[in-house]
Amino acid sequence: MIHPRLVFAAPVFSCVLLIAACTAPTARTARETAPQSKAITLLAFGDGGYHYDHLAKKDYEKVVTEEQFMAKERKDWLEERRPPQEFDHPPMYQLPGNGSVIAATGQMPTARAMKSYCVQHSCDFGVMLGDNIYPDGAMADADDAKRFRDVFTTPYGSLVAGRDSFRIYGVLGNHDWHTSRDGALAQVRFLETTPPFFMDGLFYRVVPAAAHGEVEIFALDTQMLLAATKTPAAVLAEDASEAPTDDLEYFEPWAAPQNETERNMVQWLEASLASSKARWKIVVGHHPLWSTAGSKFQQAKSLRRLILPALCRYADLYLAGHEHTLEVHTDGCTEALPGSDVTPLPQVVSGSASKMRPTNSAFIRQQLKAHPELRTLYARGLTWGFAHLTFEGERATVRLIETPRDGSGTAQVTHEHSFTRRSSSGLESTP
Repeated sequence: MIHPRLVFAAPVFSCVLLIAACTAPTARTARETAPQSKAITLLAFGDGGYHYDHLAKKDYEKVVTEEQFMAKERKDWLEERRPPQEFDHPPMYQLPGNGSVIAATGQMPTARAMKSYCVQHSCDFGVMLGDNIYPDGAMADADDAKRFRDVFTTPYGSLVAGRDSFRIYGVLGNHDWHTSRDGALAQVRFLETTPPFFMDGLFYRVVPAAAHGEVEIFALDTQMLLAATKTPAAVLAEDASEAPTDDLEYFEPWAAPQNETERNMVQWLEASLASSKARWKIVVGHHPLWSTAGSKFQQAKSLRRLILPALCRYADLYLAGHEHTLEVHTDGCTEALPGSDVTPLPQVVSGSASKMRPTNSAFIRQQLKAHPELRTLYARGLTWGFAHLTFEGERATVRLIETPRDGSGTAQVTHEHSFTRRSSSGLESTP
Protein backbone atom coordinates (compact mmCIF):
# COMPACT_ATOMS: atom_id res chain seq x y z
CA MET A 1 0.00 0.00 0.00
CA ILE A 2 1.31 3.42 -0.94
CA HIS A 3 1.76 5.66 2.07
CA PRO A 4 1.23 9.40 1.50
CA ARG A 5 4.47 10.34 3.20
CA LEU A 6 6.63 7.97 1.18
CA VAL A 7 8.17 8.12 -2.26
CA PHE A 8 6.00 6.60 -4.95
CA ALA A 9 7.43 3.36 -6.25
CA ALA A 10 5.53 3.29 -9.54
CA PRO A 11 7.82 3.60 -12.58
CA VAL A 12 6.75 7.14 -13.44
CA PHE A 13 7.91 8.35 -10.04
CA SER A 14 11.31 6.71 -10.19
CA CYS A 15 12.06 7.62 -13.82
CA VAL A 16 15.17 9.58 -14.73
CA LEU A 17 14.73 12.89 -16.51
CA LEU A 18 16.17 12.50 -20.01
CA ILE A 19 17.48 15.69 -21.55
CA ALA A 20 16.83 15.85 -25.30
CA ALA A 21 18.96 17.90 -27.67
CA CYS A 22 17.22 20.95 -29.10
CA THR A 23 17.20 21.43 -32.85
CA ALA A 24 17.84 25.13 -33.23
CA PRO A 25 20.47 26.42 -30.78
CA THR A 26 20.72 30.15 -30.39
CA ALA A 27 23.86 32.23 -30.12
CA ARG A 28 25.35 32.35 -26.65
CA THR A 29 27.59 34.80 -24.90
CA ALA A 30 31.11 34.08 -23.71
CA ARG A 31 29.86 33.80 -20.14
CA GLU A 32 27.35 31.11 -21.15
CA THR A 33 29.95 28.99 -22.92
CA ALA A 34 32.97 29.54 -20.70
CA PRO A 35 33.70 26.94 -18.01
CA GLN A 36 32.10 27.63 -14.65
CA SER A 37 34.78 28.33 -12.06
CA LYS A 38 33.20 26.58 -9.07
CA ALA A 39 30.03 24.89 -7.89
CA ILE A 40 27.28 27.29 -6.81
CA THR A 41 24.86 26.28 -4.09
CA LEU A 42 21.32 27.48 -3.41
CA LEU A 43 18.99 26.91 -0.44
CA ALA A 44 15.25 26.94 -1.26
CA PHE A 45 12.50 26.99 1.36
CA GLY A 46 8.92 28.18 1.47
CA ASP A 47 5.89 28.61 3.70
CA GLY A 48 8.02 29.10 6.78
CA GLY A 49 5.95 31.71 8.61
CA TYR A 50 3.79 29.54 10.90
CA HIS A 51 4.50 30.72 14.46
CA TYR A 52 2.56 30.06 17.68
CA ASP A 53 2.54 33.75 18.65
CA HIS A 54 0.74 34.72 15.45
CA LEU A 55 -2.18 32.34 15.08
CA ALA A 56 -5.61 32.71 13.55
CA LYS A 57 -8.37 33.34 16.09
CA LYS A 58 -9.97 29.99 15.30
CA ASP A 59 -6.82 28.28 16.60
CA TYR A 60 -7.16 29.60 20.15
CA GLU A 61 -10.68 30.98 20.73
CA LYS A 62 -12.30 27.55 20.72
CA VAL A 63 -10.62 24.79 22.72
CA VAL A 64 -9.96 21.71 20.58
CA THR A 65 -9.13 18.38 22.21
CA GLU A 66 -6.81 15.79 20.70
CA GLU A 67 -9.81 13.66 19.79
CA GLN A 68 -11.51 16.58 18.04
CA PHE A 69 -8.30 17.45 16.20
CA MET A 70 -7.95 13.89 14.93
CA ALA A 71 -11.62 13.71 13.95
CA LYS A 72 -11.28 16.84 11.82
CA GLU A 73 -8.11 15.52 10.18
CA ARG A 74 -9.92 12.30 9.23
CA LYS A 75 -12.94 14.24 7.94
CA ASP A 76 -10.76 16.52 5.81
CA TRP A 77 -8.81 13.53 4.50
CA LEU A 78 -11.95 11.88 3.17
CA GLU A 79 -13.51 15.08 1.84
CA GLU A 80 -10.32 15.74 -0.13
CA ARG A 81 -10.70 12.33 -1.85
CA ARG A 82 -7.61 10.77 -0.35
CA PRO A 83 -7.59 6.97 0.00
CA PRO A 84 -8.84 6.29 3.55
CA GLN A 85 -6.38 3.45 4.16
CA GLU A 86 -3.48 5.92 3.75
CA PHE A 87 -4.62 8.25 6.53
CA ASP A 88 -1.96 10.10 8.48
CA HIS A 89 -1.85 13.46 10.25
CA PRO A 90 0.61 16.21 11.20
CA PRO A 91 2.19 16.26 14.66
CA MET A 92 0.14 18.02 17.31
CA TYR A 93 0.92 20.88 19.67
CA GLN A 94 -0.99 21.85 22.81
CA LEU A 95 -1.24 25.58 23.40
CA PRO A 96 0.06 26.46 26.88
CA GLY A 97 -2.79 28.87 27.67
CA ASN A 98 -6.06 27.02 27.08
CA GLY A 99 -4.69 23.59 26.19
CA SER A 100 -6.18 23.64 22.70
CA VAL A 101 -4.57 21.20 20.24
CA ILE A 102 -3.33 22.54 16.90
CA ALA A 103 -0.91 21.37 14.21
CA ALA A 104 2.71 21.76 15.27
CA THR A 105 5.04 24.14 13.47
CA GLY A 106 8.31 22.98 11.97
CA GLN A 107 9.75 26.47 11.62
CA MET A 108 12.61 26.24 14.11
CA PRO A 109 13.46 22.55 13.50
CA THR A 110 13.67 23.24 9.76
CA ALA A 111 15.75 26.37 10.34
CA ARG A 112 18.19 24.36 12.48
CA ALA A 113 18.34 21.65 9.82
CA MET A 114 19.08 24.23 7.12
CA LYS A 115 21.77 25.87 9.21
CA SER A 116 23.55 22.58 9.94
CA TYR A 117 23.26 21.46 6.32
CA CYS A 118 24.77 24.72 5.10
CA VAL A 119 27.71 24.30 7.48
CA GLN A 120 28.44 20.88 6.01
CA HIS A 121 27.59 21.44 2.35
CA SER A 122 27.77 25.21 1.67
CA CYS A 123 24.93 27.58 0.78
CA ASP A 124 25.95 30.53 -1.38
CA PHE A 125 22.52 32.14 -1.33
CA GLY A 126 18.89 31.28 -0.60
CA VAL A 127 15.39 31.83 -1.92
CA MET A 128 12.34 32.22 0.35
CA LEU A 129 9.28 31.13 -1.59
CA GLY A 130 6.39 33.03 -0.01
CA ASP A 131 3.78 32.64 2.71
CA ASN A 132 6.49 34.09 4.88
CA ILE A 133 3.94 35.17 7.52
CA TYR A 134 0.97 33.06 8.64
CA PRO A 135 -1.92 33.31 8.65
CA ASP A 136 -2.52 36.85 7.48
CA GLY A 137 0.70 38.65 6.58
CA ALA A 138 1.95 41.91 8.03
CA MET A 139 -0.45 44.46 9.49
CA ALA A 140 1.49 47.66 8.69
CA ASP A 141 1.34 48.59 12.39
CA ALA A 142 3.54 48.61 15.48
CA ASP A 143 3.07 44.86 16.01
CA ASP A 144 5.01 44.12 12.84
CA ALA A 145 8.33 44.58 14.64
CA LYS A 146 7.72 41.47 16.74
CA ARG A 147 6.13 39.65 13.81
CA PHE A 148 9.16 40.25 11.59
CA ARG A 149 11.53 39.23 14.38
CA ASP A 150 9.62 35.98 15.02
CA VAL A 151 9.23 34.84 11.42
CA PHE A 152 12.35 36.29 9.78
CA THR A 153 15.22 37.37 12.01
CA THR A 154 15.09 34.66 14.68
CA PRO A 155 14.78 31.58 12.43
CA TYR A 156 16.64 32.76 9.33
CA GLY A 157 18.75 35.81 10.19
CA SER A 158 21.87 33.75 10.89
CA LEU A 159 21.39 30.76 8.60
CA VAL A 160 24.86 31.22 7.14
CA ALA A 161 27.19 32.95 9.58
CA GLY A 162 30.39 34.73 8.61
CA ARG A 163 29.51 35.32 4.95
CA ASP A 164 28.62 38.94 4.22
CA SER A 165 27.55 38.11 0.67
CA PHE A 166 24.90 35.57 1.73
CA ARG A 167 21.39 36.75 0.82
CA ILE A 168 17.91 35.23 1.01
CA TYR A 169 15.92 36.41 -2.00
CA GLY A 170 12.24 36.61 -1.14
CA VAL A 171 8.85 36.61 -2.84
CA LEU A 172 5.38 37.06 -1.36
CA GLY A 173 2.70 34.38 -1.17
CA ASN A 174 -1.08 34.45 -0.86
CA HIS A 175 -1.02 34.64 2.94
CA ASP A 176 1.35 37.60 2.80
CA TRP A 177 -1.37 39.53 0.92
CA HIS A 178 -4.29 38.67 3.24
CA THR A 179 -4.38 41.87 5.30
CA SER A 180 -3.96 44.73 2.82
CA ARG A 181 -1.65 46.11 0.16
CA ASP A 182 -0.05 48.26 2.87
CA GLY A 183 0.65 45.12 4.87
CA ALA A 184 2.21 43.34 1.89
CA LEU A 185 4.39 46.37 1.11
CA ALA A 186 5.45 46.65 4.76
CA GLN A 187 6.89 43.14 4.49
CA VAL A 188 8.60 44.04 1.21
CA ARG A 189 10.20 47.11 2.80
CA PHE A 190 11.49 45.04 5.72
CA LEU A 191 13.03 42.45 3.41
CA GLU A 192 14.51 45.18 1.20
CA THR A 193 16.31 46.83 4.12
CA THR A 194 17.25 43.96 6.47
CA PRO A 195 20.17 41.72 5.49
CA PRO A 196 20.51 38.86 4.84
CA PHE A 197 17.04 39.22 3.29
CA PHE A 198 16.57 40.80 -0.11
CA MET A 199 13.69 42.06 -2.21
CA ASP A 200 13.61 44.79 -4.84
CA GLY A 201 9.91 45.48 -5.17
CA LEU A 202 7.15 42.94 -5.62
CA PHE A 203 8.91 41.35 -8.60
CA TYR A 204 12.49 41.78 -9.73
CA ARG A 205 15.56 40.24 -11.30
CA VAL A 206 18.90 39.93 -9.55
CA VAL A 207 22.32 38.35 -10.12
CA PRO A 208 23.43 37.17 -6.66
CA ALA A 209 26.88 38.44 -5.77
CA ALA A 210 27.78 34.99 -4.45
CA ALA A 211 27.04 33.44 -7.87
CA HIS A 212 29.71 35.50 -9.69
CA GLY A 213 27.44 36.18 -12.64
CA GLU A 214 26.64 32.54 -13.29
CA VAL A 215 23.06 32.61 -11.94
CA GLU A 216 20.26 35.13 -12.37
CA ILE A 217 17.04 35.00 -10.34
CA PHE A 218 13.72 36.22 -11.71
CA ALA A 219 11.35 36.69 -8.77
CA LEU A 220 7.59 36.86 -9.41
CA ASP A 221 4.54 37.82 -7.39
CA THR A 222 2.30 34.97 -8.48
CA GLN A 223 -0.53 36.06 -6.18
CA MET A 224 -0.70 39.31 -8.12
CA LEU A 225 -0.73 37.40 -11.40
CA LEU A 226 -3.56 35.11 -10.24
CA ALA A 227 -5.56 37.97 -8.71
CA ALA A 228 -6.10 39.30 -12.23
CA THR A 229 -7.63 36.00 -13.41
CA LYS A 230 -10.94 34.21 -13.02
CA THR A 231 -9.70 30.90 -11.70
CA PRO A 232 -12.16 28.09 -10.91
CA ALA A 233 -12.13 26.55 -7.45
CA ALA A 234 -10.34 23.20 -7.19
CA VAL A 235 -12.98 20.46 -6.96
CA LEU A 236 -12.31 16.72 -7.16
CA ALA A 237 -14.72 14.02 -8.30
CA GLU A 238 -15.20 10.81 -6.31
CA ASP A 239 -12.27 9.19 -8.15
CA ALA A 240 -10.03 12.22 -7.41
CA SER A 241 -10.10 13.43 -11.00
CA GLU A 242 -10.68 17.10 -11.76
CA ALA A 243 -14.37 18.03 -11.58
CA PRO A 244 -16.04 21.01 -13.27
CA THR A 245 -17.44 23.83 -11.16
CA ASP A 246 -18.88 27.31 -11.57
CA ASP A 247 -17.30 28.46 -8.31
CA LEU A 248 -14.29 30.76 -8.50
CA GLU A 249 -11.24 31.15 -6.29
CA TYR A 250 -11.26 34.33 -4.19
CA PHE A 251 -8.31 36.68 -4.50
CA GLU A 252 -8.08 39.88 -2.47
CA PRO A 253 -8.79 42.84 -4.77
CA TRP A 254 -5.83 44.79 -3.40
CA ALA A 255 -3.49 42.04 -4.64
CA ALA A 256 -4.55 42.62 -8.25
CA PRO A 257 -2.30 44.76 -10.48
CA GLN A 258 -2.71 48.47 -9.80
CA ASN A 259 -0.60 50.05 -12.56
CA GLU A 260 0.91 49.34 -15.98
CA THR A 261 4.14 47.98 -14.51
CA GLU A 262 2.25 45.42 -12.46
CA ARG A 263 -0.09 44.58 -15.34
CA ASN A 264 2.93 43.87 -17.56
CA MET A 265 4.68 41.40 -15.24
CA VAL A 266 4.46 38.51 -17.72
CA GLN A 267 5.89 40.63 -20.53
CA TRP A 268 8.62 41.83 -18.18
CA LEU A 269 9.45 38.23 -17.32
CA GLU A 270 9.80 37.14 -20.94
CA ALA A 271 11.90 40.16 -21.92
CA SER A 272 14.09 39.77 -18.84
CA LEU A 273 14.72 36.08 -19.46
CA ALA A 274 15.46 36.73 -23.13
CA SER A 275 18.03 39.41 -22.29
CA SER A 276 19.78 37.53 -19.48
CA LYS A 277 23.49 36.74 -19.93
CA ALA A 278 23.63 34.37 -16.95
CA ARG A 279 24.49 30.73 -17.39
CA TRP A 280 21.57 29.61 -15.18
CA LYS A 281 18.20 31.37 -15.38
CA ILE A 282 16.06 30.53 -12.33
CA VAL A 283 12.47 31.74 -11.96
CA VAL A 284 10.97 31.74 -8.46
CA GLY A 285 7.38 32.28 -7.36
CA HIS A 286 5.03 31.18 -4.63
CA HIS A 287 2.49 29.14 -6.61
CA PRO A 288 3.62 25.92 -8.32
CA LEU A 289 3.00 24.92 -11.92
CA TRP A 290 2.25 21.37 -10.77
CA SER A 291 1.65 19.82 -7.35
CA THR A 292 0.17 16.68 -5.85
CA ALA A 293 -2.16 17.42 -2.92
CA GLY A 294 -5.17 17.97 -5.17
CA SER A 295 -6.25 21.39 -3.88
CA LYS A 296 -4.17 23.76 -6.03
CA PHE A 297 -4.53 22.43 -9.57
CA GLN A 298 -6.78 25.19 -10.89
CA GLN A 299 -4.40 27.89 -9.67
CA ALA A 300 -1.60 25.94 -11.33
CA LYS A 301 -3.52 25.82 -14.62
CA SER A 302 -4.03 29.58 -14.59
CA LEU A 303 -0.37 30.17 -13.78
CA ARG A 304 0.81 27.82 -16.54
CA ARG A 305 -1.24 29.76 -19.07
CA LEU A 306 0.41 32.97 -17.95
CA ILE A 307 4.10 32.14 -17.52
CA LEU A 308 4.88 28.66 -18.85
CA PRO A 309 5.48 29.79 -22.48
CA ALA A 310 8.21 32.20 -21.31
CA LEU A 311 9.70 29.60 -18.98
CA CYS A 312 9.73 26.95 -21.67
CA ARG A 313 11.48 29.31 -24.08
CA TYR A 314 14.16 30.70 -21.80
CA ALA A 315 14.33 29.39 -18.21
CA ASP A 316 16.34 26.54 -16.73
CA LEU A 317 14.29 25.92 -13.59
CA TYR A 318 11.18 27.02 -11.69
CA LEU A 319 11.11 27.02 -7.86
CA ALA A 320 7.87 27.34 -5.87
CA GLY A 321 6.23 26.79 -2.48
CA HIS A 322 2.48 27.08 -1.61
CA GLU A 323 1.95 23.32 -1.46
CA HIS A 324 3.34 22.20 1.93
CA THR A 325 5.22 19.30 0.40
CA LEU A 326 8.53 18.44 -1.27
CA GLU A 327 8.23 17.64 -4.98
CA VAL A 328 10.14 17.45 -8.28
CA HIS A 329 8.35 17.57 -11.64
CA THR A 330 9.14 18.25 -15.27
CA ASP A 331 6.86 19.77 -17.89
CA GLY A 332 7.50 18.73 -21.49
CA CYS A 333 6.33 22.16 -22.74
CA THR A 334 4.12 20.53 -25.40
CA GLU A 335 1.04 22.41 -24.16
CA ALA A 336 2.84 25.71 -23.60
CA LEU A 337 4.66 25.64 -26.96
CA PRO A 338 2.60 23.43 -29.30
CA GLY A 339 4.67 21.81 -32.02
CA SER A 340 7.96 22.72 -30.39
CA ASP A 341 10.83 20.42 -29.49
CA VAL A 342 12.46 21.69 -26.31
CA THR A 343 13.98 20.14 -23.24
CA PRO A 344 11.48 19.53 -20.40
CA LEU A 345 11.35 22.27 -17.76
CA PRO A 346 12.20 21.13 -14.21
CA GLN A 347 10.13 22.41 -11.29
CA VAL A 348 10.91 22.03 -7.59
CA VAL A 349 8.24 22.52 -4.91
CA SER A 350 9.69 23.31 -1.49
CA GLY A 351 6.83 24.51 0.70
CA SER A 352 7.23 22.63 3.97
CA ALA A 353 9.51 24.88 6.03
CA SER A 354 6.91 25.19 8.82
CA LYS A 355 3.66 23.57 7.66
CA MET A 356 3.03 20.14 6.19
CA ARG A 357 0.30 18.75 3.95
CA PRO A 358 -0.37 15.22 2.65
CA THR A 359 -0.05 14.39 -1.01
CA ASN A 360 -2.99 12.60 -2.68
CA SER A 361 -2.02 9.36 -4.40
CA ALA A 362 -5.41 9.05 -6.17
CA PHE A 363 -5.17 12.60 -7.52
CA ILE A 364 -1.58 12.05 -8.65
CA ARG A 365 -2.60 9.11 -10.80
CA GLN A 366 -5.50 11.07 -12.32
CA GLN A 367 -3.32 14.12 -12.97
CA LEU A 368 -0.66 12.08 -14.76
CA LYS A 369 -3.31 10.37 -16.86
CA ALA A 370 -4.85 13.69 -17.91
CA HIS A 371 -1.57 15.52 -18.59
CA PRO A 372 0.97 13.56 -20.65
CA GLU A 373 3.32 16.57 -20.65
CA LEU A 374 3.85 16.09 -16.88
CA ARG A 375 6.40 13.82 -15.22
CA THR A 376 6.28 13.61 -11.42
CA LEU A 377 9.69 12.43 -10.30
CA TYR A 378 9.14 12.74 -6.56
CA ALA A 379 6.33 13.76 -4.21
CA ARG A 380 6.39 13.58 -0.44
CA GLY A 381 3.94 15.12 2.00
CA LEU A 382 3.40 15.35 5.75
CA THR A 383 7.00 16.26 6.33
CA TRP A 384 9.05 19.34 7.17
CA GLY A 385 11.98 20.19 4.96
CA PHE A 386 13.67 22.22 2.25
CA ALA A 387 15.59 21.94 -1.02
CA HIS A 388 19.29 22.41 -1.75
CA LEU A 389 20.59 22.84 -5.28
CA THR A 390 24.12 22.65 -6.66
CA PHE A 391 24.98 24.18 -10.04
CA GLU A 392 28.20 22.91 -11.55
CA GLY A 393 29.08 23.37 -15.19
CA GLU A 394 26.14 22.30 -17.33
CA ARG A 395 24.44 20.24 -14.60
CA ALA A 396 22.36 21.00 -11.55
CA THR A 397 21.55 18.64 -8.72
CA VAL A 398 18.54 19.13 -6.48
CA ARG A 399 18.43 17.45 -3.08
CA LEU A 400 15.27 17.37 -1.00
CA ILE A 401 16.05 17.32 2.70
CA GLU A 402 13.71 16.49 5.55
CA THR A 403 13.85 16.99 9.29
CA PRO A 404 11.97 14.57 11.58
CA ARG A 405 8.73 15.27 13.39
CA ASP A 406 10.41 15.01 16.78
CA GLY A 407 11.72 18.57 16.37
CA SER A 408 15.37 17.57 16.63
CA GLY A 409 16.36 19.66 13.62
CA THR A 410 18.53 17.00 12.03
CA ALA A 411 18.78 16.93 8.23
CA GLN A 412 18.36 13.88 6.01
CA VAL A 413 18.52 13.84 2.21
CA THR A 414 15.54 11.84 0.95
CA HIS A 415 15.70 12.53 -2.79
CA GLU A 416 18.38 13.56 -5.27
CA HIS A 417 17.99 14.31 -8.97
CA SER A 418 20.29 15.90 -11.56
CA PHE A 419 19.39 17.66 -14.78
CA THR A 420 21.15 19.51 -17.58
CA ARG A 421 21.02 23.26 -18.15
CA ARG A 422 18.23 23.85 -20.66
CA SER A 423 19.62 27.11 -22.03
CA SER A 424 22.89 25.41 -22.98
CA SER A 425 21.28 24.26 -26.24
CA GLY A 426 18.97 27.14 -27.10
CA LEU A 427 15.28 26.81 -26.39
CA GLU A 428 13.39 28.43 -29.25
CA SER A 429 13.35 25.34 -31.41
CA THR A 430 10.93 24.70 -34.27
CA PRO A 431 8.92 21.60 -35.19
